[in-house]
Amino acid sequence: MTTYATFHDLKDASVFITGGGSGIGAALTDGFLGQGAKVAFVGRSDASGFVAEMAAKHGAAPLFIPCNITDTAALQSAIGQAAEAHGPITVLVNNAANDKRHSALDVDQEFWDWSTSINLDAYFFACQAVIPGMKAAGGGAIVNFSSISYMMGNAGYIAYTTSNAGITGMTRSLAREFGPDNIRLNALAPGWVLTDKQKELWADPASLAAHLDKQCLKEHLVEQDVVDATLFLASNTSRMMTGQTLAVDGGVVTVAA
Repeated sequence: MTTYATFHDLKDASVFITGGGSGIGAALTDGFLGQGAKVAFVGRSDASGFVAEMAAKHGAAPLFIPCNITDTAALQSAIGQAAEAHGPITVLVNNAANDKRHSALDVDQEFWDWSTSINLDAYFFACQAVIPGMKAAGGGAIVNFSSISYMMGNAGYIAYTTSNAGITGMTRSLAREFGPDNIRLNALAPGWVLTDKQKELWADPASLAAHLDKQCLKEHLVEQDVVDATLFLASNTSRMMTGQTLAVDGGVVTVAA
């Protein structure tokens, strides 16, 4: 049986995850529940089946709040609901994103605004909503998901990579501003994680082989690799780590640099 690290300080922590009902987000919800945390998450699709599955597995159900994260008022209201149910949020994981492919010359203002509203704006406004509660609670941890795609200078989704770069800059500035309040912010930049969506849309044998050739470690990433890193950044194990970008990519960025 495979066992994973236990981060004892995450037990009973109030955790909020965006996009926590599918893909990597679902794995994150599962991972935090496994640590004994109280988890709330938002998503656009119905997650009642997933909630029931998690309740059966862990003996505690996550709180699912339907929400379109591009609606800032709805997102911040959902964060308020979660804090009411579980106590002040002390761990925020900004995970939800959309990496829809597009050509730079085809992008219009409407598409640009739509993409950045998901991939950057929602991250900031979620941070803004949880910080007062974290200050009152004596501290907290925020993990903002970025991606190695911008570090590699990838083409084919300029609005997404621009947002990824913005996330790391935002993370560093907020870490500086709220460090005196014992609030830590770090960015997590995964490589190509083989979720069901990735397998369905882009993970053909040739692309997988080409990407694996770029990695120092010759295994494809799975959701658990990202969950483990997130739990570390959320816990007091990383108590003196803030304003950083942690790449979990099998060594792609090292090779690309």
